[in-house]
Amino acid sequence: MRQDFDMIQNFEVQGGPEYGQKNLPKLRKSLEKQGLDGFLVPHEDEYQNEYLPDCNERLMWVSGFTGSAGAAVVMTDTAAMFVDGRYTLQVAAQVDNGLFSYETLERGGVAAWLRDNTKSGQIIGYDPRLHSPAALDTFKKSVTLSGATLKALDSNPIDAAWTDRPEAPKAALTIQSKKLAGESHSDKRARIGKALKAQNADAALITSPASIAWLLNIRGGDVMCTPLPLSTAIVKASGQVDLFVNPEKLTDDIRTHLGNDVSIRKEEDITESIEALKGQAVIADPAVSSAFYFEALKAAGASIIKAQDPVALPKACKNSAEIAGTTEAHKRDAVPLIKFLHWLDTEAQSGKVDEIDAAGQLEHFRHETGQLKDLSFESISGAGSNGAIVHYRVSKATTKKLAKGSLFLIDSGAQYQDGTTDVTRTVPIGKADAEMRERFTLVLKGHIALATVRFPEGTTGSNLDALARHALWQHGLDYDHGTGHGVGVYLGVHEGPQRISKMPNKVALKPGMIVSNEPGYYKTDGYGIRIENLQYVTEPAAIKGGERKMLGFANLTLAPLHKDLIDVELLTASERKYVDDYHTDVWGKIGGQVEGEVKAWLKKACAPL
Repeated sequence: MRQDFDMIQNFEVQGGPEYGQKNLPKLRKSLEKQGLDGFLVPHEDEYQNEYLPDCNERLMWVSGFTGSAGAAVVMTDTAAMFVDGRYTLQVAAQVDNGLFSYETLERGGVAAWLRDNTKSGQIIGYDPRLHSPAALDTFKKSVTLSGATLKALDSNPIDAAWTDRPEAPKAALTIQSKKLAGESHSDKRARIGKALKAQNADAALITSPASIAWLLNIRGGDVMCTPLPLSTAIVKASGQVDLFVNPEKLTDDIRTHLGNDVSIRKEEDITESIEALKGQAVIADPAVSSAFYFEALKAAGASIIKAQDPVALPKACKNSAEIAGTTEAHKRDAVPLIKFLHWLDTEAQSGKVDEIDAAGQLEHFRHETGQLKDLSFESISGAGSNGAIVHYRVSKATTKKLAKGSLFLIDSGAQYQDGTTDVTRTVPIGKADAEMRERFTLVLKGHIALATVRFPEGTTGSNLDALARHALWQHGLDYDHGTGHGVGVYLGVHEGPQRISKMPNKVALKPGMIVSNEPGYYKTDGYGIRIENLQYVTEPAAIKGGERKMLGFANLTLAPLHKDLIDVELLTASERKYVDDYHTDVWGKIGGQVEGEVKAWLKKACAPL
């Protein structure tokens, strides 16, 4: 993981119109050499990660756009840039509208554009390693209607035109000890092998680096914010694994750790190994594995079983050691969080502090733990109207002062060897008005409802989502993001397969799953409110007088809620008790770890309502 502790987060946003101005002509020359009329440029790379290594930032290279969701279609005479509603302002700032038209990913997106803007005889190239089978099927149907053709390419024309492309990362792999993992990788491999046999599969193709990291009890440093080893693997029903990874990442300790049942192969050997699967039944997950792998398996004569990555669900259900580790990580992270919240209530009230100062100050406090490996994502540090931008990323070009009479929203997280944190707090700068306090309290009521719910086995996050929105709905309010996402243990801050969202999800919540609880409210051009804790699903337990055992949630995050934003009159007696009990827990676990003014502040912050 990154160790440049002067500042991990970079507030100089890369990208900008000059990228398209310089690189779009280069790509078009590359297309001409390959006899192509156009090319599809997704944001995704070969590994479908949230964060990309610099060498895979192909969309940024050709357009200048740095958002986490987007795509482009480049034709010989036109080009279109696709983003969702989160990035309408960013795309206008970063992408030259004289070179690209601005389009939306919603309402048909790329597929609709291809249908309406391509014509008979045109050949549109794509890199099959970067697209899911489902997305390509949609694109193929669209160009069929226009008479154009999609063509899979052996080599990416951007890579050919990108003469100063950064090298692929080669960060050394590290070992995640059995003490922290709670299970040896040999036992994990045997467990996954048994699951493959139950599905009548001979092997599974694993293309998610997070799944590989969990399965083999290893971590890496190939991308920012997540300790991933970029790699692929074939897991066999015997429990043996072929790991395809750059050998330069391996140390003698890693080779010893992996042992004889994990065969190390070069990354480029994956195609040859897939060919050897002829006649075998192989699981591949169309949600995370690209079309390239499905075509390779088909060409090899393998029998493809389209099913969920067999590692995903076991990885999501944390064992007792993982829960113990992440509990300690959250206790550790609470100290810098509380120092920061004290700082916000004192020094940051001056009106001289801006969003970058605030994000940097929190990072500084986390460095003081001596155990910070990285941020778990780039902090969302939003003052005033910037706080209303759900996925806002502060930069030197956009930063605002924390001004009197406004709200400040900070969504941040840390990576420690024993756990991953993610927490959001909203605080007043100066005095909050009545509307701010009302809407904060409505969000809090939803947060409490989701924190305290009991539910039967088989319940999904989709079944619970309305609880977090109910109080807002009764006032004609809502928010346009999910309520909860899965979180790893020293892995991704966003992981599945579980989630809490309006969007349908068939994966039932199971004991050990970590999810965020983060309802919010956003007033356009005004302010943003979000309250986020992490919590994990508890074992089924009886309720006095009940007939069925019920699951519930146990809290992980320890940081006080700002009581000046709570309209106590809007809370029920049980909701007031929850807030007081939560603050008692924070004080009891963290009060002895802080000193002086911070301790005095925390005691007051945790006093009963």
